[in-house]
Amino acid sequence: MAKTAMNWLLEDNQPSIRYLALTQLLEKPEDDPDIQSAKEMIPKRGWAADILAEQKPGGWWVTDESLYRPKYNSTNWMLLILSDLGMTKAHPKIRKASELWIERFSKPDGGFAMDGSKKSHLCTLGNTTRALVKFGYADHPKVKSAFEWLAENRDKNGGWSCFGSGRNLDSWEGMSAFAVYPKEKWTEGMKHAVELAAEFYLQRELHKQGPEYPPWYRFHYPVHYYYDLLVGLDFMTALGYGDDPRLRFAISLLKQKRRPDGRWNLDAVHPDLEGKMAEWYAKDPKGHAPFALEQAGQPSKMITLRAMRVLKRLRESD
Repeated sequence: MAKTAMNWLLEDNQPSIRYLALTQLLEKPEDDPDIQSAKEMIPKRGWAADILAEQKPGGWWVTDESLYRPKYNSTNWMLLILSDLGMTKAHPKIRKASELWIERFSKPDGGFAMDGSKKSHLCTLGNTTRALVKFGYADHPKVKSAFEWLAENRDKNGGWSCFGSGRNLDSWEGMSAFAVYPKEKWTEGMKHAVELAAEFYLQRELHKQGPEYPPWYRFHYPVHYYYDLLVGLDFMTALGYGDDPRLRFAISLLKQKRRPDGRWNLDAVHPDLEGKMAEWYAKDPKGHAPFALEQAGQPSKMITLRAMRVLKRLRESD
């Protein structure tokens, strides 16, 4: 079954997924001919090519007035997805958009936030920083200062708060940024921040906080700034916590969701217009334009890739 799922990921209709499966799941070296072929095709065919085709000559999507709005089709959101699809600053379109993103989102306090904000914003900062590292900007001064901001602005007891309501599981973006940031670049403060935040998530077994919230149990994409247990498993296993017994519930759910053919479905596309999302969308329908790569309720290459990546890390931590 796993072989069937792997063969599906390796199909050439989505070279991004093929490239990521070859590198992350099969661990083929970058100079492998299959890797080189898939990487070369990423901006030419499939999801990344479709997104790049909509980019304006100035480097932005939809409008130059805001890189953040409308959600979820403007520049910020397109770059987050492209960073998940294996693109890097080696491509001139990514380089141009990234430099515009850095210029417009950089804040005097050292981090990032959306247009119009004077201070850094955790969710935006975490997402922007994660994507820029994946694009190849780990050594950029603004990226380095953003990681310093994360270490300095953590809750003293571990974790972060995105919306000022206290530390919460939904404020996961800082952890996802550290999950891709090379550990040799971490300061002692960063290491301590990650350790405290990891304990915060483990104490709650990735899902125990407040009343039960159904979207946390639905695997979704695009992730944007939404949380679910696959999101939690992805960054926790990437950070080296795969052997902690407090992940058992989340791992069990992941395995339960696997289809008989070894693949996973896309449970939801966000905003999925349920719960809190419905309220927000009703208040500002023109400011939100849902975006999806795949159809909810159907087998998903993106979800399957991430799920198999998590399971691979778990096997390696045994």
